[in-house]
Amino acid sequence: MRRILFNDFSHYSFQNFKKDLFSGLIVGIIAIPLGMAFAIASGVKPEYGIYTTIIAGILISLFGGSKYQIGGPTGAFVPVLLGIVMTYGYENLLLAGFMAGVMLFLMGVFKLGSLIKYIPRPVTIGFTAGIAVIIFTGQIASFLGLSGIEKHEDFILNIKEIVTHLNTINIYSVIVSIICLICILLTPKYFPKVPGPLIGLIVSSLIATFLFPDKVATIGSTYGRIQSDLPSFHFPDITLDKLQQLLRPAFVIAILGGIESLLSAVVADGMTGSKHNSNKELLGQGIANMVTPLFGGIPATGAIARTATNIKNGATSPMSGIIHGLVVLLILLLLAPFASNIPLASMAPVLMIVAWNMSERKHFAHVLKTRTSDSIILAITFLLTVFTNLTLAVEVGLVLSAILFVKRMSDIHSVSKVLPDPLVKNHKVTSNAVKEGHDCPQISIFTVEGALFFGAAQMFENTIMSTINHHPKVLVLRMSKVPYMDTTGESYLKSIVIHFHKQNGTILLSGLQEQPKNTLLKTGLYEDIGESNIFEHTGDAINYALSKLETNKCLGCKHFAFQECTRLSSAHQIVKNDMNSLYKVKVNS
Repeated sequence: MRRILFNDFSHYSFQNFKKDLFSGLIVGIIAIPLGMAFAIASGVKPEYGIYTTIIAGILISLFGGSKYQIGGPTGAFVPVLLGIVMTYGYENLLLAGFMAGVMLFLMGVFKLGSLIKYIPRPVTIGFTAGIAVIIFTGQIASFLGLSGIEKHEDFILNIKEIVTHLNTINIYSVIVSIICLICILLTPKYFPKVPGPLIGLIVSSLIATFLFPDKVATIGSTYGRIQSDLPSFHFPDITLDKLQQLLRPAFVIAILGGIESLLSAVVADGMTGSKHNSNKELLGQGIANMVTPLFGGIPATGAIARTATNIKNGATSPMSGIIHGLVVLLILLLLAPFASNIPLASMAPVLMIVAWNMSERKHFAHVLKTRTSDSIILAITFLLTVFTNLTLAVEVGLVLSAILFVKRMSDIHSVSKVLPDPLVKNHKVTSNAVKEGHDCPQISIFTVEGALFFGAAQMFENTIMSTINHHPKVLVLRMSKVPYMDTTGESYLKSIVIHFHKQNGTILLSGLQEQPKNTLLKTGLYEDIGESNIFEHTGDAINYALSKLETNKCLGCKHFAFQECTRLSSAHQIVKNDMNSLYKVKVNS
């Protein structure tokens, strides 16, 4: 059990610890302003973001499946959490987060980690870009220092609020915001090892405190002073009505958290050449999200930017993530009152930069340029995320992706009539060989390509039945290019088999792959067709089909579809010559 839940530190050295200590210190410092900013943007007090950074950060590193993962509050959750807080309140947000943790844990237990990778990329890009737009526009009011702003769930209403209150712009807030933004943008250029958001917050906060005292709104004036206290334990009030009410929001948090954490783990794998355990990662995310709400924290997941920073600063193990959480805890205990003086105008550029970086604008533009069905999925998911909500956007995106996938699979499915082609090496079968006057009346051969599933099964049956109206003696189905068959495909194949058996015909299969074979075995159709009628190679199936020919029907046939037809035709000519000779003898006598 210890191996399943805890990371292995058996080969950990003091040199590893020094590297992890440095990277954990850097990431911990970066995580503090981000934790507060994401909490404020989510509609809760900034200290709840700090609690989340501490508790979830330590637990995700301790129990997760990635050596380098840094967990905490992220921008992806902002619109979801804000909507829950506005609709159900903060207490119910904690319960929804706890429920999401249970779901994530169960996903890990039942090894569903690999399934999340099947969520189409256009869906994830679409809702990520939509979230970025919501975060960015949500900070405009704080950037400009607007007053009297009321937050709404609806994007259009929020934009109207900004436009309506533009006359309340606070020039001091604008100056503070611009100073912070400039620091964030210039720090990486001149001091690449120093966290830009931290420098921006410190410089802009000092300027606001000494040059513009009481001129701009601060965390303390808006949310109250941040106390240097440890979070207290509180179990959320659980009722059946609440569980039913919050089931859907909790599911969205769980799915989004799972996607975000596994994407972050994949990024870490790419940067380090390591390999994460997706199911263990979900277990760790589940444990973190079950425990964090008990101490007032909001939902957390793997943070891609902080994980990348952790790796770039030399992290060697999950210890760096644990240290990052302890650093935030230490700063909370020692310096929390000073954080109350941070202007909201300073927090706005931090989140705007986060939104800009998470927007995936290059990937967004690339997918749109393809002008394919993926472009449609991307655009619809993006628009629904911005103008409705993330839940609906993901649901519609996934359903639309599934429908379009079925259509694409149906389009590439093909059934073509073939014959041995004398113009091709080894006389391989091709569809070009089938021509008017060159098509065996007794043997029909078809090549089936693509998955034989519910989206293509009817077309498969219609194509075969419509092209064999002359009732051939033998039907050969080449199945080597059919990788998958569902029960619908099996049902349509069965109807063909029954039809041929009623006509006293024979069905032969060749090149049957493992999955379709197992399907036929389970349904009993394999036995109905007969093992003796199923061949590994098409050539063997054709030879067997030729042995089933009614040779008397070959007399007079001019199709010559197979090499053997020449011999059969010659036999007809010999019989004809013998009959003529017999006639002449009788006449002469």
